[in-house]
Amino acid sequence: MPCSTRHPLACFVPPDLLRDVIVQGDAADRQAALDSLLIDSAIRTMRAENAARTIAPLQRLGAGAGKSQRFIHDQRHGSSMTPGPVIRAEGQPVVADATVNQAYDGFGDTYRFYWEVLQRDSIDDQGMPIHGLMHFDNSYNNAFWDGAGHMFFGDGDGRLFLDFTKGTDVIGHELTHGVTQYTANLVYSGESGALNESISDVFGSMIKQYALGQTVDQADWLIGADVVGPELEHALRSMKEPGTANKYDHQPSDMDGYVVTIRDHGGVHTNSGIPNRAFYLAAAGIGGKSWEKAGSIWYAALNDATLTPNTRFKGFAHATIQAAKSAYGPTSAPAKAVTDAWRTVKVL
Repeated sequence: MPCSTRHPLACFVPPDLLRDVIVQGDAADRQAALDSLLIDSAIRTMRAENAARTIAPLQRLGAGAGKSQRFIHDQRHGSSMTPGPVIRAEGQPVVADATVNQAYDGFGDTYRFYWEVLQRDSIDDQGMPIHGLMHFDNSYNNAFWDGAGHMFFGDGDGRLFLDFTKGTDVIGHELTHGVTQYTANLVYSGESGALNESISDVFGSMIKQYALGQTVDQADWLIGADVVGPELEHALRSMKEPGTANKYDHQPSDMDGYVVTIRDHGGVHTNSGIPNRAFYLAAAGIGGKSWEKAGSIWYAALNDATLTPNTRFKGFAHATIQAAKSAYGPTSAPAKAVTDAWRTVKVL
C-alpha cells in the first residue's frame, strides 16, 4: 500500500504531558518541557509542508533476505534534520558511545522481531535501511519517527526523561509508526490516530517481550519504563492499567472514558489506552507469549485490505476478530479472547 507523508510528527512523548508539566512542574521541569514542546511544534510545521506527497515502497535489491541495514548517526546536539556523521553501521563493532550501541541493538531487536515472527523485511517489507539520529538537540525530551526512514533520539533532561535509546519498547514503538505507514496508513487524528498510537505501543511492547523471552504473565505491560526520569516514575503508559503509569497519565481504560478534545490531534496519545488494554486482555486471555497468537492476529488485522486510513476502533476490532477466526477457527479460544477483550473495553 502506498504510504502518505500527511501524518503529523509521531512522537513518543505526548504533547499533553509536556503541557501538564509546564503548568504543574517546578521551574526546571517547566523549562525542559517547554523547550521540547517548541522543538516538536517546529518539526510538525516543517513536516506539514510535505503533506501532499504520497510515496510507494521502493523495490529494493536483496529484499526478503532477512538482513538488517542499520546506520547510527551523531547529531552532536544540533537540531538539524540532516543526518550527521555515521558512528556505527551494520556489522561494525561496538563504539565508546553507549547511546549509539543501545540504538544499534534496539534496531536489531526490532528488525529481528518483524523478520523472525512476522516474516516482514524491515519497515517497508522491502529491506528498508534504518537510520538512527542520536543526541538530537540539547536535553530533548522526546524521540520520533520522521516518516522517511529516520528515527531521532533525544538524550532527555535527566528529570523527566533519560536517554531514549534505553527503551527497546520506545524504539519498537517509533519504528512501528513506519510499519503502519506502509500497511493500514492510519490517519493521525481522532480514533484512527489513537489506533495508530496503540499499534505502536502494542508492537513496541511485544518487541521488548520477545527480546527478553517473556510470557504475558512475566511482562510488566508498561511503556517507557526504562526512559522515564524520577519526575515521571514508573512509566509513560500502562497497557494493563491505563491511567496509572505516572501522575500525568490520564488514559481511559474503556470507551466510557473516551476523551473528546482538539488537543494532540484529537487525543491520540490519551485514547490509545482503550485499544491498548484490549490487546493486553486478548493476550492475557490467550496466554503464553503475546507475539505467538495475539500479536499475529493484530498484525493480520493491520494488513486487512478492508481497513481504510480512517478506520476507527470498532472497525479494527472486527478485523482482529475476523483474523482470529480465520487463523484459529470461529469458536476457538483465541477468537473468544479477542472478542471478549473488545467487549470489556466497551468498543463492541
